[in-house]
Amino acid sequence: MKLRLAYKRNMKHILSTIALALITMTVWAQKPSISFEETSFDFGEIQESDGPVSHRFTFTNKGTTPLVLHNVQASCGCTTPSWPHTPIQPNGTSQIDVTFNPANRPGSFSKTITVTSNADNAQVTLRISGKVLEKPRTTEDIYPTKFGEMRLVDSYMPMTKVIPGETKIAELKVINPSDKPITPEFINVPSHIQIACIPSTLAPGQEGIIQAVYDAAKKNDWGYVSDQVYVIFNGERTYSNRITITATIQEDFSRLSETEKKNAPKLEFDSQSHDWGEINAVDKQSHDFIIKNTGNDKLIIRKVRASCGCTAVTPAKTVLEKGEETSIHVEFNPAGKQGRQQKTITVITNDPDKSNVLLRISCMIKTAGSELK
Repeated sequence: MKLRLAYKRNMKHILSTIALALITMTVWAQKPSISFEETSFDFGEIQESDGPVSHRFTFTNKGTTPLVLHNVQASCGCTTPSWPHTPIQPNGTSQIDVTFNPANRPGSFSKTITVTSNADNAQVTLRISGKVLEKPRTTEDIYPTKFGEMRLVDSYMPMTKVIPGETKIAELKVINPSDKPITPEFINVPSHIQIACIPSTLAPGQEGIIQAVYDAAKKNDWGYVSDQVYVIFNGERTYSNRITITATIQEDFSRLSETEKKNAPKLEFDSQSHDWGEINAVDKQSHDFIIKNTGNDKLIIRKVRASCGCTAVTPAKTVLEKGEETSIHVEFNPAGKQGRQQKTITVITNDPDKSNVLLRISCMIKTAGSELK
């Protein structure tokens, strides 16, 4: 009797297992399946000047239930896929069109397109490749900025880092693409800059340079500084014909000996940020950042500058002896502003390790009609 009951229990377990396996196989067999005729395509050599190229990837649903593409994502913004957004029935065929834009992308390329669906193979990767042959560069490509009849490589002349007392030179390439000679002139030129076109008159089709000589000693400033010079032709001023000349004037501490570094001033702050929390738009705010010289030489505060005209900064002293401290008083005017506000104050000193330090102030200005929490 016991053997008969055990036999029945075993048979029941075996039959349940077989039934579950059959159900699982049936459900699996009912899933859609995506099959591509090809998963990669090589465009070969293509001309940049010919514009975008496209290829069609054809696929079939070889499953027994409708296939749905959830997403088709390219690896680069230069590649744009287009795919069906309606279900593909069993044995149905459809396409994914992939377009590649070669503009400004000379050389070999290889891009992937990831296809995500409800198929048993839920993620498939397609690939396009090829080589872009660079288009011939026109005068407009080489000299994209236009001042009157003259064209320039740029209207921005960065001097980058300039050491105090140093003289530095920057140049811009220019061309006269017109059929008449042109003679550019420069106005609004500050005393610390000498600027000229070489040659002074550009013949038709002639290339040249605009050269600027920057005298940091005459500028007598610190940190990031910017000047604007206007280019005129035949005495006629156009405000859009403007060259911006920038420089970051800072000391060169790389030549200091170990002894000089050890005896240098050392800047310390009680904190480098302050948040007033939520404030009214009509209430000016103030805060004092405390500075201390913990080094062995005089600490000189070269410059203190706020990132916004709404913020006024005033150091109580600009020269600190060893062990001495002072404050930088900050006043913030929230008038006309709303929401979260974040401003910075740049402090430039002769500390080799902290020659350029950012202080941060912030607050939340309540909107009109609301109440402070």
